[in-house]
Amino acid sequence: MSWSTIPPWALLSLATNGILLLTVILLIVRAESSSSDLQNLSELQGNGSSAIENASGSENPGMEPELGPRHQWNYEQWLAQLQREAEAIAANPPERLGVLAGDSISLWFPPELLPPQRTWLNQGISGEVSSGLLKRLSLFDKSNPEVIFVMIGINDLIRGISPSEVVENQRAIIQDLIWVHPNARIVLQSILPHSGSGSSWEGRDRLLQIPNDRIRDINRQLAAIASEEGVEFLDLYPLFADSQGNLRLDLTTDGLHLNDQGYLVWRTALMVFDPI
Repeated sequence: MSWSTIPPWALLSLATNGILLLTVILLIVRAESSSSDLQNLSELQGNGSSAIENASGSENPGMEPELGPRHQWNYEQWLAQLQREAEAIAANPPERLGVLAGDSISLWFPPELLPPQRTWLNQGISGEVSSGLLKRLSLFDKSNPEVIFVMIGINDLIRGISPSEVVENQRAIIQDLIWVHPNARIVLQSILPHSGSGSSWEGRDRLLQIPNDRIRDINRQLAAIASEEGVEFLDLYPLFADSQGNLRLDLTTDGLHLNDQGYLVWRTALMVFDPI
């Protein structure tokens, strides 16, 4: 294949994400050279705010998730909570609002690690699938965000939903967001890899049925959708993958969800991708 046969959107995506990958790697290496960098992250608390507290839980879509002693809510209760958060933001709109839309990987983004230049409305629900996110986008219709970051899809694959359905649902999500939030930057993020045989997650057997090659193929289709719909694509996959294409064990708690170091990588990517 010659360079002349590669679509322009693909070249642009490769260039943009290549620069992002290099920049994030350099920033992470610099941060890891001093342990004080991670300690200083706690000082960021309060500089940026999140509309939902961090919680820990399991992937049980539509059922009562095990969210720890403080949060024993079912799916409907989570919907009600997210609606309250969105309505509070709409009633008192911040100057620079960012929205995280997705599943537990977004939900558990530690508020103190979110980029401090924005106020954040976290619209993640544990165990969420792409069809569920599509149905509840209206919860934050009135929030008037500057930027919306979408990450969804891994729970679909865990539940056996076909890649084609995942891709089409994501297209519908993007089209809905474009229609309702025409002035917002909409960023479709890649699905992250999992750790395969290195996973300790309770649903490890189900993860092993999902080759990371399949996730990479879906991500290529998501990049094409972003280009076709005129939104942005943030390819996080290379930042989290080891040499075998699996989620790096030093960035995860269980082979599926991220630890603080993983969120630090994501945070750095967001700050590079969305400078103010």
